Amino acid sequence: MAKKSAAPSSAISIGINEKDRAAIAAGLSKLLAETYTLYLTTHNFHWNVTGPMFNSLHAMFMAQYTELWNAVDPIAERIRSLGHPAPGSYAQFTKLSGLPDAPTGPPKALEMVRILKEGHEAVARTARQLFPAVEKASDEPTADLLTQRITVHEQTAWMLRSLLEE
Repeated sequence: MAKKSAAPSSAISIGINEKDRAAIAAGLSKLLAETYTLYLTTHNFHWNVTGPMFNSLHAMFMAQYTELWNAVDPIAERIRSLGHPAPGSYAQFTKLSGLPDAPTGPPKALEMVRILKEGHEAVARTARQLFPAVEKASDEPTADLLTQRITVHEQTAWMLRSLLEE
């Protein structure tokens, strides 16, 4: 019995041509990689935060990494809905993500906040950069997903900036 390939299928007929689906899937793959990288960094900081703000940051980081964890599945499933395989390895995420990995040693609490703020701002920019391709293809489901992600990342960045008094 022949094994089915996970390669893109030209038999998909959802009203978006293969070239546009490939471009959108590539952008979503970068968004997925950055979301997962930010998730992992946030979870790392949740485990390793110390200092007088421990309780509030520990709880805030948990809420943030939980939200990020819940975001990766819809992004990956949208890539699959477009007929493309979703990346899912550290090697792929490292290649696709523009975000740096978490520092090898835990930074001070406010440095963690700064790193996460910058991460959320970067992921918001990545999501926003996808809109021209999404609008060109009239891909409303992806536009909706991107709008939701941008809202979360911008609001989270604002909250983190507030802690830094920027």
